[in-house]
Amino acid sequence: MTTRRPQPRGRRPDKAALTARDIVDAAIAIGDRESLDGLTMRRLAGELGFSTMALYRHFKNKDDILDGMADQVLGNLRLPEEIGPDPVTEARRIAEALLAMMREHPSVVRLLSTRTTASRDSLGGAFERVLARLRQSGLPPADAVCVYGLLLTYTLGFAAYQMPRPWGGEDEDAAELRRQRAHFYSALPADEFPNMIELSPELAWLPTDRQFHAGLDVLLRGLAAERP
Repeated sequence: MTTRRPQPRGRRPDKAALTARDIVDAAIAIGDRESLDGLTMRRLAGELGFSTMALYRHFKNKDDILDGMADQVLGNLRLPEEIGPDPVTEARRIAEALLAMMREHPSVVRLLSTRTTASRDSLGGAFERVLARLRQSGLPPADAVCVYGLLLTYTLGFAAYQMPRPWGGEDEDAAELRRQRAHFYSALPADEFPNMIELSPELAWLPTDRQFHAGLDVLLRGLAAERP
């Protein structure tokens, strides 16, 4: 009777089964729950149960993996099938889709904030396709570029601001944290922070979706005012 040798702990028996998609999925998971700084080839290999050499069969280095992450997340930006009947409606849909993507994958906020990518899938999904939709909704070419940049930077900035502030959520825990945050603002020294104390209930809403849509409304009113 032949005795099977036990596999090393955390190591898969069939190394040939590892795919580039497996690596990118694991990298996105680490980036979403932690940070891109914590994403190393050794850490990634350990998560997958493979040697680092198995990763190098698919990717040259960490930057190559980061490009793969951008391709997968940005390249699969989910937009409504139908294009809005006017530029303002379409711009709102795009902003909401961008925020949903960034909220689902916080790693993409860090990717867009710290590096550039020339990967075709990411450029096609979150750049080319969005520009095409803005033009098809009625925006002239130069305006489509301007509005795209405005929507991207606004949603990116808001997502980055909201990420470390749990009182921006929608559940009961977030509501309690908002109450505590408002109390924190209202308890500041009155001679130094008179405005923050007076506005403390409103300040606690800054990282919420209510604030996101209020700011988006201001941007879109400006866009609407410029349209015939």
